[in-house]
Amino acid sequence: MRLTGSGLGCPTWPRCTDASYTPHSAMGVHAAIEFGNRMVTIVVVAVAVVTWLVVMSHRPRRTDLRRLATFALLGVPLQAAVGGISVLTGLNPWIVSTHFLISLVMVSLTATLARRAGPSAESHLPPAVRALAALCLIAAWLVFLLGTMVTGAGPHAGDPGSGRNGFDETAISQLHADAVCVLFGATVALVVVAWSTKTTRTVRRLAVLMLATELAQGAVGFTQYFTGLPWGLVLVHLALAAALAGLVTVLFDH
Repeated sequence: MRLTGSGLGCPTWPRCTDASYTPHSAMGVHAAIEFGNRMVTIVVVAVAVVTWLVVMSHRPRRTDLRRLATFALLGVPLQAAVGGISVLTGLNPWIVSTHFLISLVMVSLTATLARRAGPSAESHLPPAVRALAALCLIAAWLVFLLGTMVTGAGPHAGDPGSGRNGFDETAISQLHADAVCVLFGATVALVVVAWSTKTTRTVRRLAVLMLATELAQGAVGFTQYFTGLPWGLVLVHLALAAALAGLVTVLFDH
């Protein structure tokens, strides 16, 4: 939605226009994309509610799963409200950044829920591996935070009339790249230590998959930067960020 300039396809919220909740054909493709994004929320709500009901009815009672399912469910209306505020503020870049970060938090919550609900959910990490996993988790969220600032300084405002955050694109991109280097170094160390200590095969595979995701993410990031940020590559970059958020959280939670 943002990458196609459709962020204000529906110029108000919760209605699409002052007179209607739905767009009309004369509003064009941008309104259809923005309205479609709102409709996807209905699917997310349905999945979150069903998941919450299943977890709450599960026996024996699992307090950790109940908390995760509840937070994930509450994240949906929170995300909708922040999305609405972003529209009402003309896609303020800080609100839009918060909107994306909440999405990553929800990915992390649901990934943790899925892991803990499965078999062999006990902790298997030796102290050294856990320390490196914690470092990767912190570094990854720093990367995500700086990444939203890079996007907020760049050309993809979501609408031609929307403002930017005022950061110098080159400087904030360099800071983001520095954080990526820290994350990559910590992940390499994690892979080495995980494969040289008594960890499970699952943990080792997760560490390698996380490293591979970071390599792919880095390649896409550098390519998009030097090719003028084509929106297709930015879309892949964001999708990989979501995958990385789930991976680093699940690995730390082992």
